Order: sequence, then C-alpha cells, then structure tokens
Amino acid sequence: MSLFKKIFSTQKKESLDKGLEKTKTNFLSKLSKAVVGKSKVDDDVLDNLEEVLVSSDVGVNTTLKIIERIEARVSKDKYLGVDELNVILREEIAGLLSETNSGVETEFTVPLVRKPYVIMVVGVNGVGKTTTIGKLAYQFKKQGLKVMLGAADTFRAAAIDQLQVWADRVDVPIIKQNMGSDPASVAFDTLSSALKQNVDVVIIDTAGRLHNKVNLMNELTKVKRVMQKVVEGTPDEVLLVLDGSTGQNAFEQAKEFTKATEVTSLAVTKLDGTAKGGVVIGISDQFQIPVKYIGVGEGMDDLQVFNKVEFVDSFFSGKQ
Repeated sequence: MSLFKKIFSTQKKESLDKGLEKTKTNFLSKLSKAVVGKSKVDDDVLDNLEEVLVSSDVGVNTTLKIIERIEARVSKDKYLGVDELNVILREEIAGLLSETNSGVETEFTVPLVRKPYVIMVVGVNGVGKTTTIGKLAYQFKKQGLKVMLGAADTFRAAAIDQLQVWADRVDVPIIKQNMGSDPASVAFDTLSSALKQNVDVVIIDTAGRLHNKVNLMNELTKVKRVMQKVVEGTPDEVLLVLDGSTGQNAFEQAKEFTKATEVTSLAVTKLDGTAKGGVVIGISDQFQIPVKYIGVGEGMDDLQVFNKVEFVDSFFSGKQ
C-alpha cells in the first residue's frame, strides 16, 4: 500500500519496531486466535476483534468506533476475507488518528511565528516528564534552535535537580529557584530571560500533583496568567506526558489533566516496556488531542515524533 511507505530513517523505524515489539506480538497473537478457522469477517470475528482491541488497551469507546467502521465496510463490500482484516484495521486506525491531526509530522519542529515558542509540560510524577523535557531540548537543539528550560516544579527538590541534570547533559540554560518557590515566579523569570537572550524554544516543567485537583488547576492557571504578562498568548502549547505502560490509568490521568487545564498535545512514554501500546490510539481518539511524541526506549533518540503511518505499520507488522 502506498500509504504505508517509508517515511522515517531506517534507524528510527527499527527503534520504533523494537519499541512496539511487545504490543505488536501481544496484539497479533490475539488477532490470529480471533480469526482461526474463519474464512470471512462475520459477527463472530467482529465480536472476537472487539475483545482483542479492548484487551489491548485501545479503550471501549474507540474499539466500538473501529468495529462500526469495519461493519460498514463488510456491509458495503458484502464479502471480506479474514486475510484482509489486517489491512482494513490499519486503514481504519490510521483514519481515526487523522481525525485529531495526530501523527502528521516527521521531524521535531516548532512554528516560530514569534520568539520564544513556549511549551508548558504537565503530567504526574513518574511518567517520564523530566526525561521527555530533556530529550525534547536535545532534539530541538539538534535542529539548530536555541532552547531554555524553566524548573517550575518547585514542589519537589528532586524535580529541580533532575531538570538541572538534563540541562547540563544537553548543554542548555535553565532558570530555577529554590524548592517551595512560587512556580509562576519561575515561569516569569524564564520567559524574561528567554526574551533577553533571543531564545527560540522555552520548555517549562510544572508540578505533577493530582491529589488536589483544585490546587493543581489554580496553580497552572496562575502560571499561564503570569507568563502572559511577559509574552502575550503563552503558552503556545500545553504538552501532557502520559506513561503508556499504565494502560487504562493513562486514560484517567488524561481525563483529570484535561479538566485542570487546556491540553493541546500529548506525549506517550515507556511504550518499549509494555504490551499496552494500543493506549496511544484510544487516548488520541477519546480526548481529540493530537499525540505529538512517543517514547520507545531510553536512548536520546528514542523520543520520536509520532507519525501515524509508521506507528500503525509497526503496530501491525514491524516490517517494511
């Protein structure tokens, strides 16, 4: 199929295939059992397929959408062999992802209509938020962009220290204050410094506490408001980082954070250590927020720009 052409470099594609290996093996083994002994896609196959998708963490609502789309094709074409099911599933899942503008990019880029482009990163502790920020800084710097980090997660000393480690590793400036400082003050200082230094991209870390949603909402709102005093209309992007290995728990986190603040993009991490990679499809569809990045390993280049064509290809085959 021309849709599933090679877009990434071989190295990136191999990394993606390897990162999704557990998900792919789990999904395809279930899928093969669902169609065993069948020659055409009938009600039994669709029932089995529904079970496969739900158990692969695609999510109930998204699964029902996919099944409905396949039923429509069965009705239209009158006969569909089970050997065509892989191809149909690829097309329908890629189609769903297209509806949220997920996976349209192939490179780490930001629309530099003005400077700086400000990304506010949110997510609970332990999902790989700091690592994602560090790897994003690395990728943007590799593109020739001037990057600055802001350590506005002042709730934990470890968060500030961890971000400092990444700033040193990537060799980008970081603005920070002491633990317990006002996060909005850190954001203000970061943007003020970025303007003076003609920085291209600012990445602001924020606290990941969910136990008190009202406080979280108030804090994020205040950080935004204060940033807008420095650069009108910021942040340009609110990136929610989710741990893909937690499956349905990632759905719950997405639900809470989208209530607390306006999330504009998603990064799904730790896909290499799990068979729950289907969560990327469900979260993108259910929240209508584009998945922008995925984490498929621990290496600096293993944070990848999410591309639906390559993802769906790896999800189903892992082969060119």
